Amino acid sequence: MGPLMIIPSCFFCLIFLVLCASILHVQASAWLHAHATFYGTDQSPTALGGACGYDNTFHAGFGVNTAAVSTMLFRGGQVCGACYRVVCDYRADPKWCLRGRSVTVTATNFCPPNNHGGWCDPPHHHFDMSMPAFLRIARQGNEGIVPVLYTRVRCRRRGGVRFTLKGQGNFNMVMISNVGGSGEVKNVWVRGSRSAEWAPMHRNWGAYWQANMDLRNQNLSFKLTLSDSNSLLFPTVVPSSWSFGQTFSSRSQFF
Repeated sequence: MGPLMIIPSCFFCLIFLVLCASILHVQASAWLHAHATFYGTDQSPTALGGACGYDNTFHAGFGVNTAAVSTMLFRGGQVCGACYRVVCDYRADPKWCLRGRSVTVTATNFCPPNNHGGWCDPPHHHFDMSMPAFLRIARQGNEGIVPVLYTRVRCRRRGGVRFTLKGQGNFNMVMISNVGGSGEVKNVWVRGSRSAEWAPMHRNWGAYWQANMDLRNQNLSFKLTLSDSNSLLFPTVVPSSWSFGQTFSSRSQFF
């Protein structure tokens, strides 16, 4: 009778160990190899919204820890607002890497390829980081380039999602920023107070979404879906008195 009870116990232990090994394998494989450089010392990281269109990274809720990413990561602007944890690969470059240090950066710009084998050319994965972010993980030297490991992480933001109204007349663009969770906006809908239907918006470029309809003098509500399929409703986040150029912060946030 004793051996009959031991066998199932050992069997479940074995299953547990296999599951643990699988989890560890997934976690380990989530870290990918890349290289990193930094923006010029005379450039302010707060103003480098670049290809994503963020006018100021503090205004957008991202601070100074930002990066322009290569073609393989940028994906035509879909990655704007996403977060990455980056560590310098100390084993590969112990001279310039700071051991055991990491930094979380937000993708706010595009590092364009030169089509001559540059670091931002496909198939390279590359981060051109703000200098404050770069100096969190590496020393300034070695021509400013170091090997790194990176992984996607959830974005942690202060306050709610922000909506900045752009455009003119019946051409409406909305810059969406300070998005938590995956940080990567996949779909957007807008509804004016004079309409009962949600109208889909289309990505114009980077963090900008457009709707070719007249929304002036209406309260505006938005519905967002992120790349991880999480959705949130932002009812009447913009009052009818809005004007182009204004930013409105919601009380809701993705986590």
